[in-house]
Amino acid sequence: MTSPDREHWARVARDWTAWARRPGHDAFWAYREALVAYIGRGSGEALDLGCGEGRVSRELKALGYRVTAADAVAELVEIAAEAESAHDYAVASAAALPFADGRFDLVVAYNMLMDVDDVPAAVREIRRVLRLGGTLMVSLVHPFRDRGRFAGPEPDAPFVFEGSYYGRVRFEGSEERDGLRMDFAGWSQPLEAYAAALEAAGLAITSIREPQPDHPDGSALLQQWTRLPLFLWLKARPLA
Repeated sequence: MTSPDREHWARVARDWTAWARRPGHDAFWAYREALVAYIGRGSGEALDLGCGEGRVSRELKALGYRVTAADAVAELVEIAAEAESAHDYAVASAAALPFADGRFDLVVAYNMLMDVDDVPAAVREIRRVLRLGGTLMVSLVHPFRDRGRFAGPEPDAPFVFEGSYYGRVRFEGSEERDGLRMDFAGWSQPLEAYAAALEAAGLAITSIREPQPDHPDGSALLQQWTRLPLFLWLKARPLA
């Protein structure tokens, strides 16, 4: 994570914790069941890279993994530790991980590669710490979703595409809902950019999912995301 990105997430660490931990508030909760099923149960060493306040680490623990939670923001690692989210913790940049080669059976990069300035460098480090038979699981806000918006709140509102899908664009924005406010910032780039970084690092994509919300009924917003993917999930494995 570059200094501006690290500074952003350090500044909003407490806001993000409140936002992420309120049950049902963040989109994470609408996809949680599908995410847990996609990761699957295991018993090996797992790295939650860009752990934030620790919610994915806690899911990995519940799935049976021995979990190391790492983030470039020290306060977020402390917050994750306060909730006993993992077994081990590290304050570390994604491009310079303090772990031995081939340590992890599973690396999860949940919605964090959008916050990394140098994605190829981060992916090379992930490949280095992943054992040969291990798995990388990546979640991204869908690259297509970043380039447009729904015209209104109705379930059938059209999605309006803006600008170009191609290229790398900085995004910043705020959301305010139910008394909570969150400032988001990061980078938007097409799927090809992520795939190229994986390929260059010696990682082969083995599966892709464009999940729908687990329980969209009763929510116009979630019903919109049954028509267009909000997230893109993929798994990759090291090439021999």
